[in-house]
Amino acid sequence: MQSRDADLATLPPVQSGIARRLKDVDLSGIALKVLRIGLFYLALLGLWQLVYELQFWPSYVVPSPKDVWDSFSRYWDNGLIQEAVQTSMQRMIIGYSISLVIGVIVGMAAGTWKWVDETVGSLILGMQSLPSITWIPLAILWFGLNDGAILFIVFMGSVFAVAVSARAGVKGLPPLYRKAALTMGASRYQLTRYVLLPAMVPAMAQGLKLGWSFAWRSLMAAELIFVSYGLGHLLNLGRELNDMSLVMAIMICIIATGLAVELLVFGRLESWVRERWGYSAS
Repeated sequence: MQSRDADLATLPPVQSGIARRLKDVDLSGIALKVLRIGLFYLALLGLWQLVYELQFWPSYVVPSPKDVWDSFSRYWDNGLIQEAVQTSMQRMIIGYSISLVIGVIVGMAAGTWKWVDETVGSLILGMQSLPSITWIPLAILWFGLNDGAILFIVFMGSVFAVAVSARAGVKGLPPLYRKAALTMGASRYQLTRYVLLPAMVPAMAQGLKLGWSFAWRSLMAAELIFVSYGLGHLLNLGRELNDMSLVMAIMICIIATGLAVELLVFGRLESWVRERWGYSAS
């Protein structure tokens, strides 16, 4: 018994999962990446300031970085930017969620049944090339100048990209998997839940990202035209006031919000897909 305890005492301590992950982190690589990104954006700011100093255009057309920051700080301090981001994101989440559900259902149907693919599938491929801004006249006629019209434009901007990716995911499934599941007595629900949906994930990861980007652009276009509060409304307000500092500040907010969603949501989703499906380099 004592010898066993002695052997156990000589074993190295078991590292926790968090400790192992921290050990695998390349701190020098992360620091170098942050340095590269920081230097790049500092160079952009320097170029922007240089263009302003050379006065190629009047200051009311191309404001300085300081003027844009002052405008951003003023609207941030009074809470208008935070409220606009919250309003736009609420519309975005609702419209995108509806397009996600309907797009996955329609795309799976088109990828499963040939007659659906020949009819609805061809319509999806054609409608995907139609810019979402062209739906604005119909949205105004059908829903009026309200949030319903904006949600409709967001939905139409993303549903076809989601449906196309779902269709591609189902069609990319090897026929042997489907036959094996049916041979083992799988029901329609089990075939969908345990075979089709997992097989769709790699194709859907990119499709969801594209659908979100299309929906985000559609939302900004709709808010620019509709008299409804949001980031697009603030952008249009800057145009009406001839305040280019506000316009550029809101443009930066739109870019930053889209980039945050990309990094926090879809970046993690793509990393998980690469690890789960073995696409990452060992």
